[in-house]
Amino acid sequence: MQEIEKVLSQLPPELKKEVFDYAEFLLRKYQKKNRKKGFTFSWEGKLKLDMTSVELQHKALEWRTNVSR
Repeated sequence: MQEIEKVLSQLPPELKKEVFDYAEFLLRKYQKKNRKKGFTFSWEGKLKLDMTSVELQHKALEWRTNVSR
């Protein structure tokens, strides 16, 4: 920490601001990476179809097959 403070004290104010902005960027970037990722199922109940999940799977397979031709 002392080395960082020593270097920062020698920088002009505009470069200190740039270093600060970059440090904040890195902090946000790595906080996002370390978040737990997983399924939230926030979409649950939003899709209104008159078919079962198995019928929907078959329909999706049909759509994929038609697209790849």
